[in-house]
Amino acid sequence: MKDNKFEHPKELETASEEHFDALFFGWKIGEGLRNNIETTRIKAYADWFFDHYMKQHIAVETKYLFPILGMDNVRVKKALANHRRLSRLFNDTKDVYRSLNRIEDEIGRFIRFEERVLYKQIEEKVTPEQLQTIKQKYDEIKIAEDEWDDQFWKSK
Repeated sequence: MKDNKFEHPKELETASEEHFDALFFGWKIGEGLRNNIETTRIKAYADWFFDHYMKQHIAVETKYLFPILGMDNVRVKKALANHRRLSRLFNDTKDVYRSLNRIEDEIGRFIRFEERVLYKQIEEKVTPEQLQTIKQKYDEIKIAEDEWDDQFWKSK
């Protein structure tokens, strides 16, 4: 990463910023786990983040970005599998501590794959019109962190 951002056309900057927010989310989960914060507090935040951000982000990628390469593209298939895996981890209620650990680990790896590999391939094929639509859809997603009061990641 350069200056905490990956380099993309300006129309994809919002998507890249959202990816950075997701990386920061993973860091927050990790901080909570390292500081032995109650799993229920971390899980509540993870659920909120998934419902208010991840679901929308995944929907935009699936509907607007991935079709540019085709849903049969091997990298798109990998991204879709990663989306399914992350969704299962977020929805796990049996072994929450293990799932939170895996979310922290996998979200970083997955976003780096999207930024460094998948988005680069999409950029080679995307049209200016598609870029505008993608930008508009990502601009509609808002992460309102100020809605979340329990900032457990700041606890020591």
